[in-house]
Amino acid sequence: PVQQPLQVPPFKTSVGGVDYTIEPSHSYDIHGLVVSKHNADTWWDWVHRASNDHLNVTDVCVVWGHNVTSGAYVPMAFSSGQWTCNWQTASLDAFNAFDSSQISNNHVLTDNPALAKKLRSLRIGDQIRISGQLAAYRHQSGMDFFRGTSTVRTDTGNGACETIFVSALDILQPATALWRYLAWAAGAVLALCAALGLVLPHRARN
Repeated sequence: PVQQPLQVPPFKTSVGGVDYTIEPSHSYDIHGLVVSKHNADTWWDWVHRASNDHLNVTDVCVVWGHNVTSGAYVPMAFSSGQWTCNWQTASLDAFNAFDSSQISNNHVLTDNPALAKKLRSLRIGDQIRISGQLAAYRHQSGMDFFRGTSTVRTDTGNGACETIFVSALDILQPATALWRYLAWAAGAVLALCAALGLVLPHRARN
């Protein structure tokens, strides 16, 4: 990812009848491979509904760099919660080979319906480029809601996700059927190992 500090004033937008204030801090450009995602309009996502958050249309978990070129991501199983990206494996060698500074869970924001539709349609295995601004955002519709953003790739745990107000999305290479099969197979193997008690502790970014 490439980012540069910005000195621009906050701006306002409205989505779903809620008025938001966006507070950009950096320009941001990320290329990577989608390994997991979560759409906020999923039926079981109660957190976005409860917090009146219509701006964060999807979360996209992306890997890049050594994790892709070396294949370190292949033995990993990835999953997304309402705010998180999780990864784990049954192999200690694979766990140690994976670079946790070359994965990010991106809370993706847009007020553009066409762009929102395109973001929601992303698939695991897509190679993508997202451009926009790292930004905090807030609203006061029924509550004092605030969400910030990470500005480094080396943090973990609560607050470690990048929040991106997106200006452009490019699908550089769509997912192949083989990639989707491999992702499914990795998840199936991990589930079996979990049942046998062989899974290493997972890591999460949220």
